[in-house]
Amino acid sequence: MRILLVAGLADSLINFRGPLMAALQARGLDVHVAAPDMPSQNRTRQQLQALGLTVHEVPMARTGTNPLADLRTTWALWRLMLRIQPEKVLGYTIKPVIYGTLAAWLARVPQRFALITGLGYAFQGEGKRSKLQALVQVLYKLALARANLVFFQNPDDLALFRQRGLLRQDSKVCVVNGSGVDLSRYDCRPLAATSKGVNEPSFLCIGRLLGDKGIREYAQAARIIKQRNPAVRFVLVGDIDSNPNSVSQTELDAWVAEGSIDYVGKLADVRPAIEACSVYVLPSYREGTPRTVLEAMAMGRAVITTDAPGCRETVVNGDNGFLVPVKSADALAAAMEHFIQEPGLAQRMGQRGRQLAENKYDVHKVNAVMLREMGIN
Repeated sequence: MRILLVAGLADSLINFRGPLMAALQARGLDVHVAAPDMPSQNRTRQQLQALGLTVHEVPMARTGTNPLADLRTTWALWRLMLRIQPEKVLGYTIKPVIYGTLAAWLARVPQRFALITGLGYAFQGEGKRSKLQALVQVLYKLALARANLVFFQNPDDLALFRQRGLLRQDSKVCVVNGSGVDLSRYDCRPLAATSKGVNEPSFLCIGRLLGDKGIREYAQAARIIKQRNPAVRFVLVGDIDSNPNSVSQTELDAWVAEGSIDYVGKLADVRPAIEACSVYVLPSYREGTPRTVLEAMAMGRAVITTDAPGCRETVVNGDNGFLVPVKSADALAAAMEHFIQEPGLAQRMGQRGRQLAENKYDVHKVNAVMLREMGIN
């Protein structure tokens, strides 16, 4: 049996779908993957091929809504599917879900699966985004009507899709616990000892530098805390994005110059950064289920995140971390203050986070549900 996974970003196949692809191979499937920007000498392409996967490059712009470019994407995916004749197709993120599912339907692929990993730029905010939202939602409705099964990563996203009429009444759906986390790769690590017995927690935020990720609130909370506790570190990992909502280089430079943020840049492996922190912070406005939070929990780190769809699924408030209101730098700073005032809190909450990761977010448990729902035993 042949299955094709369609991704909008090649790196995500390894970083987010590696264990799923391995599980598919272990069950005897011939696994093909398609993504943009993978010429023959591309490092990610070579890594995927070394894993025994068949790799296909397709034209796809990750952002933007150029009709001709998106038509070209659909055409390329359709031609690919006609050629390789997969029995199953799974697309994840907006464009692979929409154009991958439509192409699979046109190519008469028997089983078409969609994974909604979050709503992204097109669903958040108002004003300039309203026309984009309307277009994306029309395309979602068109594509998901042709999917055999739609996976969601939190119940709030499913409820929103139903509320907006993006799913048919008889659409088959399944809510899974995010993408899961590899508990052996992200193993629990002890907190670093503080200097001279003084409680100096360090905070970490990882992600694309987007406004909707709460990066600006993180920087503002860091500024508030540092006025009273200048020794506390606030580390930021990630890079500036092509998304219109991205933080600007000027903003980033200002945060670094004033000393509120220690900017690391993009990391190929985030585990050392997580190990070095006391508390992981993600003030996002909305997520599917945030993978970086799961990684931090697995490594035994307390979490501060927002009481927002996707994010709220990961934290039991006051148990393995704190939930704060969206877009509130003051509330974020107040939550951070708990870890400064209460020595031992980060360790206790981090241990509870690891337990929650083991019970709910083990990638093998998540993948087992997906495989079962896709009829793969």
